Order: sequence, then structure tokens, then C-alpha cells
Amino acid sequence: MSLRQMEYLVAVVEEESFTRAAELLNVTQSALSHQIKALERDVGGPLLERRPRGIGLTPMGRAFLPHAELAVRSAEQARRAAKAAAGAAGGELHIASLHALAVGVLPPVFARWRRAFPAVRLHLHEYATTEELRDHMERGVADVAVGPRPEGWHGPVVPLGYEEIMVITSAGDPLAARTDPVALSELAGRDWVRCALEPVVEGKRWLDWVCERDGFTPRTAVWTEHSSTAVRMAVAGMGLVAAPVHMARDVHGAVTVPVDRPWRREQTAFTRVGLTGITAAFVELCQELAFAVPVPVPAPGGRVPADRTG
Repeated sequence: MSLRQMEYLVAVVEEESFTRAAELLNVTQSALSHQIKALERDVGGPLLERRPRGIGLTPMGRAFLPHAELAVRSAEQARRAAKAAAGAAGGELHIASLHALAVGVLPPVFARWRRAFPAVRLHLHEYATTEELRDHMERGVADVAVGPRPEGWHGPVVPLGYEEIMVITSAGDPLAARTDPVALSELAGRDWVRCALEPVVEGKRWLDWVCERDGFTPRTAVWTEHSSTAVRMAVAGMGLVAAPVHMARDVHGAVTVPVDRPWRREQTAFTRVGLTGITAAFVELCQELAFAVPVPVPAPGGRVPADRTG
């Protein structure tokens, strides 16, 4: 069993095709098939099966794949880390994050990085939920992840700061004229735009949980799949949405309204191995630029648990 054979298997699974995987790896399809068969003989059974619409994994393949992915990506990270430690010019840095953070807080970080390290190419992997983010980091997809603090993570976790959650509405909403923080109880009669990726707290969706503490159940006008869509629905007049402030920055007509008990959610950078070289430099840049609210303890009652996010 070789690392190259595992690399071939991962490529076939990701491309769902022997033909596309062979093109990606710059090998002939016959050579690719030969190496996959040799790997299957080594492990003692079939890993892949041909289906009407592509290639699938057998039960043995599903058990084997995470370990193969980890081996392949750990080798890639080892090469990048060695080059960075040696001061080699160029190379790549792979970053994993949630889509909401990727469109909100990471663009300025990436822009500054490009000016400081023009020879280092960035590769961004985006995920919808914290579960997906953690799972793919455990498989070695990226060198560093940016997202909510992962519970029980065995590698380094570096606090970056807190993203502030506010009520977002349209410029034509009477609420937009408020100059003082609004009490959540004042919004008991309003419609809300909700996101399917809303955090879950004590078995309840986060907005249901916080509103219940203020004595009411939020009235949902529309459900969306992503928070970026929810913000645009709110600006269009569908209702209020509770979302990170950075989600409103680039939406024309969006107005943020603070609540009287600040809502904040911790964000971190986490890795599987120690921070060195360009990985450490990227994390330092995130600490400097990404989040307006720095690391110190958030206001009482203000932290939003990060079981799930979007």
C-alpha cells in the first residue's frame, strides 16, 4: 500500500470518474485502474463500485476513505510546512472556513495577505456548518480553519475575537431610526427571517431560545438555507433577522440595530499541528483584521453558543 495509491483513490472519489481523475493526476486511465486494483488486493476487498451515474464507495471503501484522505492531505501539509520552515518562496496555504465568514470577514484578510505574501497562493475551502468544517479539518483538507471554537479539539486553538450579532432590517423600517439599543421583548410582534443553519442551544434553535427567555415565540415569515440570503430577505422587507454585523456590510439598504444585551459569538483559528511559518502569519493577520470585537470576555449573557452556524 502506497501513498500514491491512496492519492489515486481520493481523486477518483472526489471526481466520481476514473477518466476525470486520470486527467487531474496526469496519468493514463489504465495506470490509474491498475493502482486502484493493487490497493484493493492489499486491503482485501473492493473499495469502489461502478454505478449508473458514476463511481461509488463500497462499505469497505467508506471505512477506508477517511484514513486515505488524512494520509494524503497530511503528506501535502508536511511538504508545505517544510518549505515554509526552510523559507522557500512560493507555495500554498489551505484555509477552511464557514461560508458566512468567507463572504464576510475573510476578504480583507486575504487582500492584506496578498500584498504581504504575493508568492504564497491561498486556497479557500468553504462549508455550511461547523460539523462539516470540523469533519473536513480532521481529514486534513486544510492547514488551518477559521470558525467557532470546536469542542474537544485535540490540536491548537487560537482565539481570534468575537463576531457581534445584531438585528438587521431595511432602511425603511421604523426600527432603523432607533439610536439606542432595542430590548428583544419590544420585537415580540414582529416577523422574522430565519436560517436553517441557525445555532441550536439546549435542543432549541437559537432565536427561539433567546426569545423564550423574554417571554415570547418569534413569528417566522420565511425560512432560508443561508444567512446571506436571510439578510437580503430582511432588507427586502420580509422581516427582521438576527445575524453577524459583517453580513450586512455589503448589502445595500441593510441597517443594523443593536440589542440591549449584546449577542457575541467567539471565533477561533484551529489546526491539527502546531502553528509555524506562513500558517502562524495567517492566524496573526486574522487576529489583527478579522473581528471588530477582540478576544477579552464578552458581555454577560452575550455569548452565542456555536453548535451550528451559517
